[in-house]
Amino acid sequence: MSLTFAVAVGIAMGIVFGFALEKSRVFEPGIILGQMQLRNFIMLKVFLTAVATGAIALAVLNGLGYVKLQPRAAAWAANTVGGLLLGAGISLTGACPGTTLAQIGAGYRDALFTLIGGLLGAVTFVYAEPAINRTFLGQSGPRLVFTELVGVPYWIGALVLAAVIVVILVVLEARLPWQHDMGNDVDGDLPAST
Repeated sequence: MSLTFAVAVGIAMGIVFGFALEKSRVFEPGIILGQMQLRNFIMLKVFLTAVATGAIALAVLNGLGYVKLQPRAAAWAANTVGGLLLGAGISLTGACPGTTLAQIGAGYRDALFTLIGGLLGAVTFVYAEPAINRTFLGQSGPRLVFTELVGVPYWIGALVLAAVIVVILVVLEARLPWQHDMGNDVDGDLPAST
């Protein structure tokens, strides 16, 4: 693959991602906070759709020999601590790393502080990583791939995963239609009492 082609594909994927992000409204702080408060499930539905789509695309690309799977070793402690920190940051700011620039583009001024904080956190991590790696957080377990554990080819596992996610999405949508999640209180405020 040439560099020019790779850049063109990257730009095209960025446009598709940005369009989907804007149309789904998952970049809005109220949608993000609603998900973290378990009262709005648009974000979960969009992310599950992305996982199912990615699983199918990766299964096809891997099956055709275009990509080779390179699973990482399980880092249970680091993933747990990192996930808790990320979740706390998302809950406090109403933004996640993938939505901060979209929020800035849409005019959410406080997203600038989130971006600055994220960049400072990344720089801090770069300097702290050698010390962190000497603690329990730097330890990793074995390389785990579910399809290898159950003895099926990756493409079968990916397609089964995608099918299970589609069932979950259908159930979620039947019980919590997206129109309900896009109501008047998506800005993070509680509905006014009558």
